[in-house]
Amino acid sequence: MPLPWREKISYGIADMGFNFYWTNIATFLLFFYTEVFGISAAAAASMMFSIKLINAFTDPLIGAVADRTTTRFGKFRPYLMWMAVPLGCAAVLTYTTPDLDGDGRLFWAYGTYLLMMVCYTAINIPYNALSGVMSADPQERSTINGLRFICAFGGSMLVTAATPAMVKAFGAGNDERGWQLTMAAWAIAACVMFVITFANTRERIAPPPQQKTNVMQDVRDLSRNGPWVVLFFLALIIMVTITLRTTTAAYYFKYVVGQPEQMGTFVSVYMFAAAVGAAASPLLTRFIDKKKLMIILMSATAVLSAAYFFIPPDQVWLMFVLQACMGLVLGPKSPLAFSMYADTADYNEWRTGRRATAMTFAAATFSQKLGTALAVAVIGALFTTLGYVPNATQSPDSTAGIVWLMSLIPAAFALLAVGVMCCYHLDAATLRTIQSDLAARKPASRNSGEEPDAPSDAPVHPNPSPVR
Repeated sequence: MPLPWREKISYGIADMGFNFYWTNIATFLLFFYTEVFGISAAAAASMMFSIKLINAFTDPLIGAVADRTTTRFGKFRPYLMWMAVPLGCAAVLTYTTPDLDGDGRLFWAYGTYLLMMVCYTAINIPYNALSGVMSADPQERSTINGLRFICAFGGSMLVTAATPAMVKAFGAGNDERGWQLTMAAWAIAACVMFVITFANTRERIAPPPQQKTNVMQDVRDLSRNGPWVVLFFLALIIMVTITLRTTTAAYYFKYVVGQPEQMGTFVSVYMFAAAVGAAASPLLTRFIDKKKLMIILMSATAVLSAAYFFIPPDQVWLMFVLQACMGLVLGPKSPLAFSMYADTADYNEWRTGRRATAMTFAAATFSQKLGTALAVAVIGALFTTLGYVPNATQSPDSTAGIVWLMSLIPAAFALLAVGVMCCYHLDAATLRTIQSDLAARKPASRNSGEEPDAPSDAPVHPNPSPVR
């Protein structure tokens, strides 16, 4: 049964709120640390890598807790209320510059950034899992996630376009104060959006009634879930690809193009095009298998990214054209990937008789954070090696490194993603079999009052379609 449009849109609104945080982190945080907060690129990159690495390991833990949460509002929706204010407060602290010496500021950066990322995970993991329990229909999931990422890219557009102006207006010449108040404004808006999503969504899919598993069993199930393992590495590689370009863009326009004022418009063009691409995702999946579509998208990403290497610094219009094309290509990637995560949760239940939706999404987010951390580490290492100096004319080597980070290096990672996706084997025909079997199995489970009895390494269904 199709979900009401109000519920679909309400689900997506929260991801606009999440991008009020995430886009600030991905686009401006390293820039804030080096240009305003006052720590070196090497120290900031090392700190961000370390925190991302630590935080990545909290994802499965939070996923396990969410899977085992039971309230009258469901398993996942309550976290949108519980963690909204703590996340907002942590984000404001992260963008606060304390009156401390160098070591004190670095300690503050470590503590506040870790706090923000843990709070973000504690609300974002249950939110991701919510899309997997609102409907069992794969096409409905594509629509849900398509709308979600339209809102997400819309939020990113707002952040990239408005944040520099907000910092200037709120700060009135004091960038430290400007960044703090700007983050406070985004946090308040995000809290409102989380409440809207909580109030207007419902959870409809539950684990088998008698399911009793421990966390290690959930982890073992995922490690034996071939399609999920492929998506794990795919998410890591794609996040490296995107983060390299997103984080480098501010440096590219400041030191290579020489027009830092173009940065906001440049990213906004990408976000608008990505929203259009995300909107097309449900239509594309009706005619193209998800695996083939992902391969096409990442192949095009590699070509478009590599093209930046050949653009002269004065051809800004061409940069914008390629950026719009990049958005159209990468826009469908996000809703496509998240609908595939939900499919692998179904596959896990079909194969083992157990369901761990939040853990499935949490482990996927774990790989994304590792990818982000790896990308920031690559940027920091390359900047350090090539002699990057903040707020100064860059050496030829440093300038060349920035260009490589915007073009050939992410292109190589995009090609690697294509190779990984070739190993994914959960096709449309198999998904239809899985949904049919799960639908037939649930009445039997309710009547018997028992969980399906099956070994953890073999499908419950006696004649499954071949899936690796």
